[in-house]
Parts: sequence; structure tokens; C-alpha cells
Amino acid sequence: MTRLPFPVAPEPDAASREAGRLLFAGEVAFLKGVVALAGLPPADRIEVCFAGRSNVGKSSLINAVAGRRQLARASNTPGRTQEINYFTAGERHYLVDLPGYGFAEAPKPVVERWQKLLRAYLAGRQTLRRAFVLIDARHGVKPVDEEIMALLDRSAVTFQCVMTKTDKVRAPALEGTLMQVRGALARHPAAYPEIVLTSSETGAGIETLRAIIAGLA
Repeated sequence: MTRLPFPVAPEPDAASREAGRLLFAGEVAFLKGVVALAGLPPADRIEVCFAGRSNVGKSSLINAVAGRRQLARASNTPGRTQEINYFTAGERHYLVDLPGYGFAEAPKPVVERWQKLLRAYLAGRQTLRRAFVLIDARHGVKPVDEEIMALLDRSAVTFQCVMTKTDKVRAPALEGTLMQVRGALARHPAAYPEIVLTSSETGAGIETLRAIIAGLA
């Protein structure tokens, strides 16, 4: 049987599932918001970061993974939050919430400032093990997503596509979106060769994502 390029990540085995559960069963807490490289915490933990355009469900996904309702909060005003937000998970991991992108409402100087910070962060953070690029299952990869993927390519940061809101899409439409996403990922050398399907509402894919994060230790 021919293996599809960028297959859907399989369910974790029992040991991986338990490692993911234990990681997020302990304390998960907000550490700080960073607006300049000088404010980054010490690079003494494994980091994973989450990136996504407006309304992709990034805050909801982070909260679902962490098992906390109000850990990450979405801004009521698109483009307002321009900090890199750090959360601790246990004693060995940082979860990093990158500012949302693709906000037409954000002032150009603000966008340029955060893009500069993002480029510096991605290029210089040696403890960053993986970036999770969130893609809305209803819409697929958009040009603004291509931009962040190209930046991750240039920064030599492995990124994995996480499709959100899969509960909002019927199976035939989801298959069509998957085809579009696979085609887009094939153009990016830094793309990790598995896609994670998630829903913050139903919990689908959350154990898989937890296991992946725990396995990067």
C-alpha cells in the first residue's frame, strides 16, 4: 500500500500516552510575556511553540493540551497581543504562545516589530525543539500561513502542522482540506512528515499532541 505524504499522526501507544498525561498532570503555569529578546527566560528547558493566524483556535488548543481552562487567553482585539507568552509545564518544558499573525487591523509598525522579534527568536533559540503551526480545518493553508512556514524553513526550525476545529468539518470536506494542506507542506523542507488532527471541543487529537510534546524530551 502506498503511504500518503504527510499522513495523519497515529494514536500514541500506551507508554507515550501516559508520558503525555503525566507531563500535563503536574503544574502548568503562565511564566511571562516577552516583548524583546532580552526578556526571554533562560534556555534551560525544552521548548515547543504554537503559531497560528487569527481565529484558528490557538488559545483554545493550548488550554486543551494543558488541561486548563484559562491558561492562554485570546485577545478581544485582533492583532493586539504582540508578546511571546511563556508557560511552564512541569520542570522540563516551556510552552510558547507566539503572537497571532494575519491581522489586517494591526498597525504596520506593530506588525514589523513583532515580526523582527519572531525572526530573532526562531533563529536563536537553541532549545526550541518544534513549532506547531495551526491550520483551521475549515479553510486549509492560507498565504499568511505560507509566510510563517517559509520563515521556519529559513530558520531551520522543524514545524508540524496541527489542524484545528476538525469537529466543524464533515469527513469529505476534511479529506479535501487535507489534500490541500499536504500539497502546501510538500513545498517546505522544515515540515515534519505527520499532521495532527485536533478539536478543542471534543478533545480529538489532544492526547496525541501531548504525547508528541512529551516525546521531545
